[in-house]
Amino acid sequence: MSRFFIFLGIIYLIGAFYGFQAFRTLVKNPYFQILYALSFVAVLINVYVQFNHFDRAQGMSHSMGVAVGLFLAFMALGFCSGIFMLLEDVVRFFTWIFGKLFSSEKIASEGFPSRRKFMSQVALGVAAVPFLSLLYGMYKGKYDYRVWKHTLEFDDLPDAFDGYRITQISDIHSGSLDNKEKIEYAVDLINEQASDVILFTGDLVNSIATEMYPWKNVFSKLKAKDGMFSVLGNHDYGDYAEWPSEEAKVANLEELKAIQEEIGFDLLLNENRYLERNGEKLALIGVENWGEGGFKKAGDLDKAIQSIDANSFKILMSHDPSHWQHQVIDHPYHFHLTLSGHTHGMQFGVEIPGWLKWSPVKYRYKYWAGVYEKMGQYINVNRGLGFIGYPGRVGIWPEITVIELKKKHNNVGTSKSRIS
Repeated sequence: MSRFFIFLGIIYLIGAFYGFQAFRTLVKNPYFQILYALSFVAVLINVYVQFNHFDRAQGMSHSMGVAVGLFLAFMALGFCSGIFMLLEDVVRFFTWIFGKLFSSEKIASEGFPSRRKFMSQVALGVAAVPFLSLLYGMYKGKYDYRVWKHTLEFDDLPDAFDGYRITQISDIHSGSLDNKEKIEYAVDLINEQASDVILFTGDLVNSIATEMYPWKNVFSKLKAKDGMFSVLGNHDYGDYAEWPSEEAKVANLEELKAIQEEIGFDLLLNENRYLERNGEKLALIGVENWGEGGFKKAGDLDKAIQSIDANSFKILMSHDPSHWQHQVIDHPYHFHLTLSGHTHGMQFGVEIPGWLKWSPVKYRYKYWAGVYEKMGQYINVNRGLGFIGYPGRVGIWPEITVIELKKKHNNVGTSKSRIS
């Protein structure tokens, strides 16, 4: 097992030990105390066994995902409550030292201060919030689909595309899905938006094309008047699985491309298409994955825009938003709208529209969820339809994005966005 998982295990045990102090202070029944302690041990052993039997040739199993989710939930419970108890121990220690050095002989002769029930109540009460949230995220949050609607206005939008509607989905991660009824509901919800075009911005699978077999018929029900287009994400290349040969890995990617075609997607591999309406055109450009920090860099923007007029209204599909940050914004061409995914919003955070948007992933990605604008160019980072790793979502719910393009008529500025 890697050093990282050993480190996590040590933190888990330390948190569990101190959290147990809070539980023992409140619950005097020894049988419940033993049950509490054994629950932590059982979860740790389960995730250890799952990782030791992990077959990279098959990808993450559902049971392994559950093991990871329970590990994170119990780690949050132990760690959060443990922090309170550790702080109380520090206060108790210095109180005892102060009594020994400066207080009266009677006070100084008293033993080490006992734990306060109130602090244990606070510790477990606070820790219960992330613990229950993570369990809820596994049970229901991962399929709690939200439709985010944006209206973007542009001076140079072709008149024929005024009111044009785009539905964007991203990061399906079919290898993690486990509820056909919920996925069918998601597909129906996408179709209910009745958009002109559906754009999928990558990560159809976790690693292996066969993960999509149980879901092909479901996603084949997607439909849009002007068709469906897609690009590849970093997980689609099979880089996170072990292959008997390079030929097998290549064959896996070719099968995944064929599956996308079976579903009805026109997969853009550093390519472009024109969408036409009433004699006017809109350029749709799709690049392969380009990501910073060790992620695959197969995207070739210059190749993808070959034959595209520089003055065309351009929509770019690029899985990783870091591509927009590092190559797209400052490109000689003006890309009016870029659609990305990849971050999942870390599947954990807090969002109150118009007031608060936070997730730990913001410290890794500058553009991580929703619409951003720079130099008159927009990007929407979709929070993802599926999940991977932690089999749930808390606060950052699975997303279906609907973007309406509007013609701006006052010729002041370039574009504007609002959430409806």
